Amino acid sequence: MSSDMHFMRLALQQAERAGRCAEVPVGAVLVRDGVVVAQGANCPIGTCDPTAHAEIIALRAGGQALGTYRLSGTTLYVTLEPCAMCAAAIVHARVFRLVFGAWDPRAGAAGSTVNLFALPALNHRVDTFGGVLMEECAALLKSFFDARRP
Repeated sequence: MSSDMHFMRLALQQAERAGRCAEVPVGAVLVRDGVVVAQGANCPIGTCDPTAHAEIIALRAGGQALGTYRLSGTTLYVTLEPCAMCAAAIVHARVFRLVFGAWDPRAGAAGSTVNLFALPALNHRVDTFGGVLMEECAALLKSFFDARRP
């Protein structure tokens, strides 16, 4: 879907912003009815906040922008498969749809290590779709880590 690619490119811009600040380059964009509601860039190092993942930043900003913690009808675009913390927050925020770029075989909670979105006990289902601009998203992460590892 071309709109998925468009919004993922915006999330990649947020990821690049995080990378310029020496944060792991992950970006997120929250959209409702084709309009960007909020954006987030990874910033746990700079904020000394272990919860400051791009998804959490975007969800918080989205709640403020929409005046509610229930983000029904929204789509969250993220450059990397969410971790368990972020996946749980996405479910609790009642996000309708999650679109992510690169899979995270070490900590991904949308199917790589666990699929939190498929747990039957949860009272909300999020439509998830991975692999949008996967190569670009993965290349940004690889470049970041290659520059830091001997």
